[in-house]
Amino acid sequence: MPRIETVEDLEALYGPVGEASTAKVADRVTPEYRAMIEAAPFAALATVGPEGLDCSPRGDLAGFVRVQDEHTLLLPDRRGNNRVDSLRNIIRDPRVALMFLIPGWGNALRVNGRAYLETDPELLGSFAVEGKAPRCVMVIAVGEVYFQCARAVIRAGLWDPSRQVAPGALPTPGRILAAMSEHRVGGEAYDRDWAGRAAATMW
Repeated sequence: MPRIETVEDLEALYGPVGEASTAKVADRVTPEYRAMIEAAPFAALATVGPEGLDCSPRGDLAGFVRVQDEHTLLLPDRRGNNRVDSLRNIIRDPRVALMFLIPGWGNALRVNGRAYLETDPELLGSFAVEGKAPRCVMVIAVGEVYFQCARAVIRAGLWDPSRQVAPGALPTPGRILAAMSEHRVGGEAYDRDWAGRAAATMW
């Protein structure tokens, strides 16, 4: 199978970019894009560091990414697996990308920019939920913002309940952990206790 190895070959295969694909790109958060960010309860955060790339899910109450102004977004770092891969990358390479998804809405919203980590107590406190503040907030300088058309979401049937995976159809986290650790961690107890652990450590 012939391999595409040059940009010229790629452009010859795909042809010119349509105007709609470029006219939608903004260098700031427009009012329309702000409405999308404020409606989004989920985003994928991509970062890069010396060890390679990372893409991390970020979910919270709708509007959890705060629009400080048309050039700045604020993203609180909620509790997770404590690997801090994204945060470690941002310290060493500030480039970030976000892809927002809104349940029931076919389009995605993409933001590219540069970030740093802030620990100002007043800022952290402004993001508190149930009395629990994040340990840091990502301050993202917006480079470009644009929506992605709905084709991928439509093809995936992402919001179609009839295409949701049934509970029990896939290996559980406890089963995966047990297999990967020779049963040092994970197992049925891990899965059984998960709901209680999550409820106690959500924020």
